[in-house]
Amino acid sequence: MRKNSWKLLLWVALILAPGVAHAQSSITGVVKDTSGAVLPGVTVEAASDVLIEKVRTTVTDTSGLYRIVDLRPGTYTVTFTLPGFSTYKRDELQLASDFTATINADLKVGSLEETITVTGESPIVDVQSARRQRTLDSEMVQSLPTSKGYAGLMVLIPSMVQSGGGVPNVQLSPGMVVFGGRGGRGNEGRAQVDGLNTGASLNGGGVSGYRQDVENAQEVAITTAGGLGETEVGGPTINIVPRTGGNTFRSHFFFTGLKGGMQASNYTDELKAAGLRTPV
Repeated sequence: MRKNSWKLLLWVALILAPGVAHAQSSITGVVKDTSGAVLPGVTVEAASDVLIEKVRTTVTDTSGLYRIVDLRPGTYTVTFTLPGFSTYKRDELQLASDFTATINADLKVGSLEETITVTGESPIVDVQSARRQRTLDSEMVQSLPTSKGYAGLMVLIPSMVQSGGGVPNVQLSPGMVVFGGRGGRGNEGRAQVDGLNTGASLNGGGVSGYRQDVENAQEVAITTAGGLGETEVGGPTINIVPRTGGNTFRSHFFFTGLKGGMQASNYTDELKAAGLRTPV
């Protein structure tokens, strides 16, 4: 009995491992001094409230490179410290899901008490991966006048198709919609929650009757091309990242339907401004 239990746990671990890896992000880069020489041994800390341990630490290698992996999406502060050099701090780094942010640092000789704080725009292009992905944050998901289901968001992304090769239509209520990408099978699209597949095995489809909580998600990452083997097929994926807890209570409501041509026109303009497709 015990032997069979260990086998079951092993199979579960093998099935879940790829999905768990898919749900994480990372921060990487190179650290140099003001002359351009690489600096090994620099302590790099990534701090955020979304981390259970609050701070995750690594050290640059002999080439001055570092990489902090398995990070949840959220806002981070990255700090670089090395004895004999001023502390370098990067504030307000917005890290999306399934994203590798490249943050480089140049340290100058100075006292330990001196800290240089840099605040800039967060990277929006993942130069470490060939993945083609769109990330919708919770504010955008809640403001879009579509049904609060994965298919309601899927219709906004170019190249998505429903099973049978048709262009997706507006979904009025959440429900199971089999989807895929152009050039592939119509049922190879995968719906995930925090990187874990929620699809049924029926006919090889990647969706099921399980309703994901899209409305309360922290963000939704939609990958249309360039996946790195996180799933067993090459089609698109919709990864719904759950929101973590907090100390603020808030609520909202949603109802479907458009009233009047002006609202429909504004809705179309907003989608075009965001680079999303207008559903038919």
